[in-house]
Amino acid sequence: MPAAPFPSKQEVRMSTDLAWLLLCTALVIFMTPGLAFFYGGLVKSKSVVSMMMLSFGSLGLITILWVLYGATGIGALGDSGISQFFGNPFQDFALTDSIKADDSTLAGVAFGASFAIITVALISGAIADRARFFPWLLFAGIWATLVYFPGQAWVWAGWILNGDFFLNGTGALDWAGGTIVHQAAGAAALALALVLGQRKVGFSKEEAQPHNVPLVLIGVAILWFGWFGFNTGVYGATEGQTSLIFLNTLICPAAGMLGWLVVEHFKEGKATAVGAASGVVAGLVAITPACAHIDPWAAMVLGAFAGIVCAFAIDLKFKLGFDDTLDVVGIHLVAGFIGCISLGFLAKYDGEGLFYGGGFAQLWSQFSSSIFVIAYAFVVAYVVGLLIEKTIGFRAKEEDEIAGLDTALHGSGYTGMAS
Repeated sequence: MPAAPFPSKQEVRMSTDLAWLLLCTALVIFMTPGLAFFYGGLVKSKSVVSMMMLSFGSLGLITILWVLYGATGIGALGDSGISQFFGNPFQDFALTDSIKADDSTLAGVAFGASFAIITVALISGAIADRARFFPWLLFAGIWATLVYFPGQAWVWAGWILNGDFFLNGTGALDWAGGTIVHQAAGAAALALALVLGQRKVGFSKEEAQPHNVPLVLIGVAILWFGWFGFNTGVYGATEGQTSLIFLNTLICPAAGMLGWLVVEHFKEGKATAVGAASGVVAGLVAITPACAHIDPWAAMVLGAFAGIVCAFAIDLKFKLGFDDTLDVVGIHLVAGFIGCISLGFLAKYDGEGLFYGGGFAQLWSQFSSSIFVIAYAFVVAYVVGLLIEKTIGFRAKEEDEIAGLDTALHGSGYTGMAS
């Protein structure tokens, strides 16, 4: 028999692209367990299981909803995912035509699911120590359906990014989700913090101490590792642009960590491990929308600035009285906003910021799209959260909250380090 022919360059490229996309998908899915570790280490030992279950619950529920109808982008006013899926499963999916991260390929569906999962899971950090599990799942499903599923279509396939946004004169830049992922999650977190109110125990700087710092560091290490897939897996980058994205995803969180630690040193007289982890997350959030559009020096400046600002922003909850347990607002909303707005100044590739002679058009696009997404995500979260609280009850019983939610809600507790 003749030897099998060598694959064509196109076939090799498609195989490589598919392998990279699937790897990036796995990395982003792994971020949600990493988030569970990160959040779990920050709460009291008696609520670790309940905290981690909020992330794992999102992993299960949002995966199914995304495949059923989210992947078709209901906000894009396209065909119903339910009718497409159940009418003739996968009938419109191209199995061999191309490899790209959108809903026209099976790999693209999986990659999109990974983003939807982590976005919803991020919100849960604001309601740690006091939220019931099944009401959380109800909220997660409704919010994902009304906010993230249409919002991701608006940002990446519709009128926000294409310049058709009704407040914009030019298209807003957001490579991997500074708006619909981080700002939307941060806005929803603020809304739920207001709906559920303050914890009975733990809402003070003195009481808000993590029970297991090594678990926090393990979690943030997984998040940083997975974030390389989060940013580089987005379809459309050239090889050189992918290298830029990868490098910026390394630089910005490193600078964010240093910026946060400098603030801690001068404010508290010591640099903490939790501060280092939080600075890394702030930098990662800030670079998410900007990673493909700015130079490495700008990523360094952006990360340091985000780390410094977020180190101050997390104290706003004590001054304003909203109990954002794990600083989703102070980190994800604030750093996401900083990252998106920075493009109005620093955008060099696929856009022109002020520093590159672009005028104010890009800055206005970044600002207006961010404000729209924040407002929409907040209003929906507040209304849905309030309806759940007033009907079936979102918040746990006071006695369960004080005793710890793990045994009351999930039948088992955590035997790690005591709080």
